[in-house]
Amino acid sequence: MNFTIREIRTSDYVELISLFKEFAIFEKLPEKMTNSIDKMIAEQQYFKGFIAFNDFDQIVGYVTFFYAYYTWIGKSLYMDDLYVKEKFRGQGIGSKLINEIIKYAKTTNCHKVRWQVSEWNKPAIDFYKNLGASIDSVESNCDLLL
Repeated sequence: MNFTIREIRTSDYVELISLFKEFAIFEKLPEKMTNSIDKMIAEQQYFKGFIAFNDFDQIVGYVTFFYAYYTWIGKSLYMDDLYVKEKFRGQGIGSKLINEIIKYAKTTNCHKVRWQVSEWNKPAIDFYKNLGASIDSVESNCDLLL
């Protein structure tokens, strides 16, 4: 089966919300997924990413990002989520999506790409290490919900 990568469009939001919920369940945090289509539309200038879709125009994976500025290095790209539906894993879709982000970061003059990985997700950790990413245990997440 062929897969195509393209930028996320507003018309993808309905299908993406479903995938966001699926990803939250995969991460064992379904209660944390509070996003909505209305919120995505209202905040679309902040929502950037790419989708992978198959020959049937079904979204099978996505990657989202935003720009960040790190005082020690400068302009960077933060990859918020990278997710591929379970039945489509192992087909190179995750690699295509993350490589699209890396290419995008380079063409927009970013100095690094940063993301998180759950410490229990060994397949993802191995995947990222194979890309050459360094994974540290120095920092912890701090969230303040507003």
